[in-house]
Amino acid sequence: MISFRSDYSQGAHPKVMEALAATNLEHTDGYGEDAHCRNAAAMIRRLVGREDCAVHFMIGGTSANITLIAAALRPYESVVAARSGHIYFHETGAIEATGHRVLAVDGEGGKLTPALVERALAEYRDEHTPLPRMIYLSQSTEIGTLYDKAELTALRELCDRRGLYLYLDGARLGAALTSEQNDLTLPDLAKLCDAFYLGGTKNAALFGEALVILRPEINDHFRWMIKRQGGMFAKGRLIGVQFEALFEGGEKSVYFSAAAHANAMAKRLREGMEALGVSFLGRSPTNQQFPILPAPVVRELEKEFFFYEWAPEEEGRIPIRLVTGWGTKPEEVETFLTRLAVLLRA
Repeated sequence: MISFRSDYSQGAHPKVMEALAATNLEHTDGYGEDAHCRNAAAMIRRLVGREDCAVHFMIGGTSANITLIAAALRPYESVVAARSGHIYFHETGAIEATGHRVLAVDGEGGKLTPALVERALAEYRDEHTPLPRMIYLSQSTEIGTLYDKAELTALRELCDRRGLYLYLDGARLGAALTSEQNDLTLPDLAKLCDAFYLGGTKNAALFGEALVILRPEINDHFRWMIKRQGGMFAKGRLIGVQFEALFEGGEKSVYFSAAAHANAMAKRLREGMEALGVSFLGRSPTNQQFPILPAPVVRELEKEFFFYEWAPEEEGRIPIRLVTGWGTKPEEVETFLTRLAVLLRA
């Protein structure tokens, strides 16, 4: 069966596996205090252009999110997110379990705007409500859309004006940075965000994320918070080794080439489906595509392809999600398009 289920359903890029195998017999210190993690952190600092930032290697995205938010906020403070945002919709109340409310607003194309955030600030404004203190974004968003530099700058200006933190979930940051529509760089993110992470799990690593913190007060005793939240990985070097392999070569590294390949495969899927007259839920310029197909066609495709039904059937049609990754093969994409064309003609 050909999988378009997720960009983490496959294992790691061969270069990552080679690095893990080559260092397997090494003895190193634990908990991310090893030479590989230090070197990977230095590589990331150079890429983001901030030698003063803190870099922490986290096991996964949810771990990064709950640890960062719990460290940044006081007990009565909350975080504003789009209703489709991962921390609100797909993390099983993990943020609320830390004692912080997620204030969900209906995003525009999966994105927040200053006006939408201002509405939340107006609604939750006194000591009887959870005080908004942080804006949470995803880049790319959960529906594959992107914030451009002007949009992110506007949110940064709002944060500065209203005393808010800006945190960016980068689970699919590789896909965002290599999208044809992207106009943001890692140094831009370091200037505009208070914290963000570079996702490895969904971009060619076995697991792991690199969390970058730009505000010293958030980073204060952050390793204590990692330990308290159950995120301190004894064999931390396994994440550091992977990020060394992913970022070797800087802007020409596997991290960026793997993401660019995933985007290219998704673009071919979209163009092929558009040629067949397929409609979509929005327009994603990254590695997630959301075609709307007749229910009988979806049922037949599920016999040969693994994907996610994004929303319930309505009027005989089902939106599905197709996700490409570092290992998606061109022939897999063409097989899907060929089969879809046959089914649509039937």
